Amino acid sequence: MLGSLRWKLAALITLACCAIVTVVGILVHRTTLERTMRLGEERALVSAAEVADKHRRDAPPEEGLVPYTESIMSVDELPPPLRARLAVESPATWYDDLRAEERWMWAAQPVGDGLVAAPKIDMTSDMRGLSALDRAMVRAALTALAVVLPLSMGIAELANRRLRRVAATARRIADGDLDARVAAHRRGLSRWGGRDEIAGISAAVDSMAASLQHRLLAEQRFTADVAHDLRTPLMGLVAAVELLEESEATDLVRDRVRVLRSLVEDLLEVSRLDTGAEVAERVRVPLAEVAEESAARVGVETRVTASGHPVAETDPRRLDRILANLVLNAHRHGAPPVEITVRDHVIEVRDRGPGFPPELLADGPSRFRTGAAERGRGHGLGLTIALGQAQVIGADLTLANAPDGGAVATLRLPLGHG
Repeated sequence: MLGSLRWKLAALITLACCAIVTVVGILVHRTTLERTMRLGEERALVSAAEVADKHRRDAPPEEGLVPYTESIMSVDELPPPLRARLAVESPATWYDDLRAEERWMWAAQPVGDGLVAAPKIDMTSDMRGLSALDRAMVRAALTALAVVLPLSMGIAELANRRLRRVAATARRIADGDLDARVAAHRRGLSRWGGRDEIAGISAAVDSMAASLQHRLLAEQRFTADVAHDLRTPLMGLVAAVELLEESEATDLVRDRVRVLRSLVEDLLEVSRLDTGAEVAERVRVPLAEVAEESAARVGVETRVTASGHPVAETDPRRLDRILANLVLNAHRHGAPPVEITVRDHVIEVRDRGPGFPPELLADGPSRFRTGAAERGRGHGLGLTIALGQAQVIGADLTLANAPDGGAVATLRLPLGHG
């Protein structure tokens, strides 16, 4: 929670406001204090000058003034700090804050014969007024923060909400939904008529999604066009090969034609999966029997182990296609023994080879790419078809590497009513 951008922005705005309030409060306090001290010094100096003048004229003080007879004293009677200042400048002032309950501003002006006029002005009320001002500023600052904090959170939430929308759209695109769009950049114009940074990010994500969708559709169209264009001449080639006389060369040609025919059939299947028109026909299927039949049909040595008699409701033809492709992939690119383990709604195909390459585990299977060279060569359609057929039957196909070596493909079938 505290790590979210909303809280970070709110904390940043609040800290900025606190810094501004603190700086302004310090400036107001210092300015008021300096003005109060300056006025106190002026009053004390004026009083000292009047007392000194009356002392020289030996006249009685006017009403309201400090009696000059009480303000005339010897230099030795002055407070030590005031005496030290008077030795440097004349007249001199000193602020007496030694007692918490009283504040005095002293002034000292020599009048001759070792005497000085040293009246003191009561500053207690002035300092109390300054303290009251400080408390008022603290209350005002706390009130302002109480208003600023929710406002800053609201402002941060507006930006955070738009960023969450961008992140959610990016995740949908990463999951394969290339129709997802942020579309916030159309209404993301700022109130001042320009585009902000979040609107720019939204536009970039939408542009990326559109570009990926265009490239993927172009690849799908290319795959479908190639498969359909190859199908007719390939059928003629198959028929022509059957007319050749039996020989070693004929067997080699027939083998290569079978490989080419398998590749074209894979391309056609991929193109059908790309259209999204495939629909599963679900029936109750004994999983162990389907696994054994798929391994036998592929024609390679595979060990099948089943726990009990697991049954699932799924499409047997598509399940057979998935298992056959996984077994063939394990034999072509892995190492024996290849094992099929069947449990309740879970089928696992494992080999003892070098394992799946990191880029395949990170990005998933991709057509016309087989991954690491140590896993052999191929057209890379087997895993692509297996993943597509798994999506059609609502299953989850995950690829991983075993800790003790080897590739592991795990097919988790939906529970359904099986």
